[in-house]
Amino acid sequence: MLHAGLAPSAWVQRWSTLVPAGASVLDVACGSGRHTRWFAARGGRVTALDRDAQAVAGLREGPDAAAEVIVADIENAPWPLAGRRFGAVVVTNYLWRALLPTLVASVADGGALIYETFARGNETVGKPSNPDFLLLPGELLQAAAGLHIVAYEDGFVAGPPERFVQRIAAVRRSAASTPAQRDPL
Repeated sequence: MLHAGLAPSAWVQRWSTLVPAGASVLDVACGSGRHTRWFAARGGRVTALDRDAQAVAGLREGPDAAAEVIVADIENAPWPLAGRRFGAVVVTNYLWRALLPTLVASVADGGALIYETFARGNETVGKPSNPDFLLLPGELLQAAAGLHIVAYEDGFVAGPPERFVQRIAAVRRSAASTPAQRDPL
């Protein structure tokens, strides 16, 4: 379990302020659930999604258990949440390009996308080094083009560990939003 016992990503913690208490949250490729637990502790109704049943086993019980745990291979099977939208979609350290439009479409009106994963350049400092798992410059910006970009970073992180990442925090504005909700900064 790669991230067992790790604190939530600083990026996710920072931008979780975009997600109202009690909102539905989808944690994609959640692994052992560091972000699932973070949002559950903040009052979120979290759906934890991963292909590894053993990794998510600990998310079914306890005070910060996920509301729903789904074990599914989202790379080789149909999207298991077709038609569902969430107050937040959270993704870290995971990239499957074919799924990017689905993830963005899964953000509900007024909801947020919080995404952080490896980018080109990472092959010079470690793994992943396969270009299939490294974002191209500006790729998250393109994927989230229909959302309002609140924050975006693309570059080197000194670490530890050293890595190249792209990060985005974006919201789907709704026609019913107040001006403050439409522009959260």
